Amino acid sequence: MRSGAKIAVVGGVFVLFAGGVGYGAHNVLSGGDDGGTESRSGAVTKRSGPPSAEEIRTTAEDFLAAWASGEAPRAAQLTNNAAEAEPLLSSFRDGAHVSAVTMKQGKPVGPKVPFTVSATVSYEGASKPWTYASELTVVRGLTTGRPLVDWAPSVVHPQLDKQERLRTGPAAAPPIRAVDRRGRELTKEKYPSLGPVLDQLRQRYGDKAGGKAGVELVVSPPNGADTTLLTLSEGEPGELPTTLDADLQAAAEKAVKRHSEASVVAIKPSTGEIRAVANNRKDGFDAALGGQQAPGSTMKIVTAALLLDKGLVAADRKAECPKEAMYQGRTFHNLGHFDIPGGTFTQSFARSCNTAFIKLIDDVHDDAALSKLARDAFGIGLDWSTGVQTFDGSVPEGSGGEAAAQYIGQGTVQMNALTVASVAATAKNGGFRQPVIVPRSLDGRELATADRRLSGSVWRQLRDMMRATAQWGSGARAMAGVPGDKGAKTGSAEVDGQVTSNSWFAGFAGDLAAAAVVQSGGHGGDAAGPLVASVLKAG
Repeated sequence: MRSGAKIAVVGGVFVLFAGGVGYGAHNVLSGGDDGGTESRSGAVTKRSGPPSAEEIRTTAEDFLAAWASGEAPRAAQLTNNAAEAEPLLSSFRDGAHVSAVTMKQGKPVGPKVPFTVSATVSYEGASKPWTYASELTVVRGLTTGRPLVDWAPSVVHPQLDKQERLRTGPAAAPPIRAVDRRGRELTKEKYPSLGPVLDQLRQRYGDKAGGKAGVELVVSPPNGADTTLLTLSEGEPGELPTTLDADLQAAAEKAVKRHSEASVVAIKPSTGEIRAVANNRKDGFDAALGGQQAPGSTMKIVTAALLLDKGLVAADRKAECPKEAMYQGRTFHNLGHFDIPGGTFTQSFARSCNTAFIKLIDDVHDDAALSKLARDAFGIGLDWSTGVQTFDGSVPEGSGGEAAAQYIGQGTVQMNALTVASVAATAKNGGFRQPVIVPRSLDGRELATADRRLSGSVWRQLRDMMRATAQWGSGARAMAGVPGDKGAKTGSAEVDGQVTSNSWFAGFAGDLAAAAVVQSGGHGGDAAGPLVASVLKAG
């Protein structure tokens, strides 16, 4: 079959169209390919090696033919995992109510075969055409030697993952018209990063917003929010207020496009209101709110607060910053092996000196102290009720070399752009305000509260050290164009298996705090810093 040949079901018979001439699908009705070659004696020899171009073409043909004609068992047998494939292929018609299926098979690229599905989705009088693109990969069966489709749910639809199904019917929740704090509408089309957020908000608050459910084709996970693929009847949306700001969201969306695998979050420190959430990721994961990564030296905001709180340092007192420091068998060094002879703690903080922090661990005399302060003063690890699902940070108790890694944001410390932005907001505000994305008044939910505020002395010194970082320290270049009262902290997190460290940056300007992470972005001021600065400038 030539590239671009079409596949259709006509009168219950699967037909391929190429140059206007129809012919029966290869081997579909004859029982399939046994994967072997027959010798003169009649014995079948199992084939090996990658599938040939002809095998790739005809296997894709056969699979698409069986699937399009509704022969789910037959199509499943043409994959390398029939047990998992058959239920999903069957639900394509039974659960998703898809009919009148035609397929256009594209030109193979190696073992991969792109194809386009065109069909009709119908449910209780509502009907709509549906077209989308997907691809399959043909591999050699390990036991039979047959060419088979390498099974994955994404073959059926690129947004399907394991345990997810396509479902058509009444929407699980009425649609919403999400608006920002000034009443401006927020849509997935205008603000793509908000897709996962809007899906969750609809699931949680659709009934409360006063809308009426329509009929939709959705990707339905076992737990979590449905993702709408096709709307057969609109329903009536209810208006849902959020704390987001359309201008800041637009700036955040633009900022993350500078780097792949980037995330940024902005928060109002005085209230905890989330103003913007943006991601630029190939996998579509909302890493800004749900990611779990070591935050690098942005964690030094918390560690510095601990050391200040214990009276072990002061912003204007001298602090040792040698090129290297060993702690319980592990050697730590500063970026580029710099040192600061006779420098102050502010200089160590502003230039992100690792050794100045690690050398003071023994003086704390408490392995749980960092974990406790992170929770009690910064709210890290408490159960936040933002309005959507979030990972709220983790700073477990550490000892020995692991504790040293935690002090500089490595090891078992786990955060994301939301939690780091909250840390910066707490440093700016002097106390933790739990981040929220919808007003508490909407549902009366209980918000997380920290046990205490930072003391006045610790707060002033911490805020001033962040100001120094933004004015002349490691964050100065990134923050140069941000006007007014501003502060920052850079971070670079080394991750096992990565050649280049993850880039982190936290900052504040006025009553706005933001944090960003760029995977494999290198130094915090180089990649993540400009993202934060652009969002702060928009505020």
